[in-house]
Amino acid sequence: MVAGVLQRLWVGLAGVGGASGVALAAYGAHGGLEAHAARLLASAVEMQLWHVLALLAAALWSPRGGPLAHLAAAGFALGTALFCATVAAGALGLPRFGPLAPVGGTMLMASWALLAVSALRPARPPA
Repeated sequence: MVAGVLQRLWVGLAGVGGASGVALAAYGAHGGLEAHAARLLASAVEMQLWHVLALLAAALWSPRGGPLAHLAAAGFALGTALFCATVAAGALGLPRFGPLAPVGGTMLMASWALLAVSALRPARPPA
């Protein structure tokens, strides 16, 4: 039961991340940002949208990947928020919250590793 709730949470967060990524991309394209800020925002949006897809994949894999897949999904969700929000905030001239981008980036790398390890473990039957 908890696994099903988590899977729904990951899919929901992927939806929110996807929608906000598209909104940020539109703002970056039409918001009149200077060139450097526009490039920073585009980079943040690109990372966000790729990792939202990774979050969705981890969510869909989680019934077979088990706890490691759920840990990967949690890392993708939190790492994407930390990394991309910090980079986007800098591009938009908003206050930054210390070295959160490197922490988020490290979480994203660890999440990819967790997802890989979850695939190497014996397959769990779908619930």
